[in-house]
Amino acid sequence: MGVVIAVANQKGGVAKTTTAHALAEAWALDGHRVLLMDLDPQACLTWSCGLDPDSLSPSLHDVLLRRASLAEVLVTIQGSAAFDLVPATIDLAGAEVHLVTQAGREMAIAKALEPLRDHYDYIVLDCPPSLGILTINGLSAADAVVIPLQCEALSHRGVGQLLDTVADVKAFANAGLQVLGVVATIFDGRTRLSREIAAEVGDRYGLRLFEPPVPKSVRFAEAPALRRSILEHAPKSAGALAYRALASEMTEAIKADQQWSSADHD
Repeated sequence: MGVVIAVANQKGGVAKTTTAHALAEAWALDGHRVLLMDLDPQACLTWSCGLDPDSLSPSLHDVLLRRASLAEVLVTIQGSAAFDLVPATIDLAGAEVHLVTQAGREMAIAKALEPLRDHYDYIVLDCPPSLGILTINGLSAADAVVIPLQCEALSHRGVGQLLDTVADVKAFANAGLQVLGVVATIFDGRTRLSREIAAEVGDRYGLRLFEPPVPKSVRFAEAPALRRSILEHAPKSAGALAYRALASEMTEAIKADQQWSSADHD
């Protein structure tokens, strides 16, 4: 059964979508079967994968309104390695409103994923930059959360709020949810502040800080404009190599975690 990883941080601009896209492609390059899901009505991930959200149908919106199954909306993305994508459109904002009125609304994504979990090794959920119902759905469906963290002064506040939400989800919807760790993004190793914040967040909250940090680079701005991941756009760049290393480290962390010791994620 595939491991479901939610990439989440309610603070925008922390390279959350970049991280979800890069990890999914890195795992695909390592030979794993990967499903990537765009839970954000802004559909930036869908765009970055080369699809046009304005002309796309069906999408995750149709799944949440029970008009289609996830299998019916999957699109195979041929980047540097192939993986499947569940795309989003702006209509997903309407689905969010619809979910608020439904019983069991926080479990809609988890239920939709059930028939597909055995088909993938990794299922990566790109959550919106908010703590609304779509993010709650992502956390309720996930085995673990990866938190992208831009190393700046306000980061502590965002991580603390997300961890409070994770605790609520564990209490009411998904007792097995774990925080896998933190990824330092947009990292400027020349500044002492970046290094201090990365270390302090790990220490303060008792979270695993994955290595290496993802360095700040103009390559990350170029990649989505070309509708590619950083691994396809600049595979030998420091950022791409960092995400390849991070994916491998996360694989080892998941294998070592007793929570998933009975599953084969090779």
